[in-house]
Amino acid sequence: MKKRFITVAAIALASTMLFSSCIGSFNLSKKVLAWNQTIDSKFVNEVVFLALWIVPVYEICMLADILVINSIEFWTGDNPVQAGIVKKVQGENGIFTVETLEDGYKILNEEGKQVNLVYDKDANTWSAVANGTTTKLITMGENNDAIVHLPNGEEKKVQLNNDGVLDFRQSVESSLFFAQK
Repeated sequence: MKKRFITVAAIALASTMLFSSCIGSFNLSKKVLAWNQTIDSKFVNEVVFLALWIVPVYEICMLADILVINSIEFWTGDNPVQAGIVKKVQGENGIFTVETLEDGYKILNEEGKQVNLVYDKDANTWSAVANGTTTKLITMGENNDAIVHLPNGEEKKVQLNNDGVLDFRQSVESSLFFAQK
């Protein structure tokens, strides 16, 4: 009976790897490693790193990523561990905190002003939400194109390549220029 259970368990485990056919982003393992890298001293960092291997934290995270989380990401397109990642980004206008949400990003500047970039899966659209106002930014097309919603209310169809990005940038700059006059 015990031998039969082990055989069935081994076949079930092997089939989860064979049938899912996914190589995911391994976000859970990356999060644990990123946390470990935030420790001040490189010596303490190394000790914690080794301890997490001995205690099997890394092994458990990798196993969870391989068997469960990456399979969920493969079949649904969403990674359940991705939300909650927070990074600081140095931009032209200061330092911004960017947090990954389930449906987009929350961006906070040093003064505490917040803008959320929200993705609507059904409409395939990115919007900006600030001060309770939602502004549609871009609607993704099916053939490597998109419809960009300009600040002056116009819509412009662009290709998602370097020429399309340049075209979009020129359109935005010209609409902002005429709006200032």
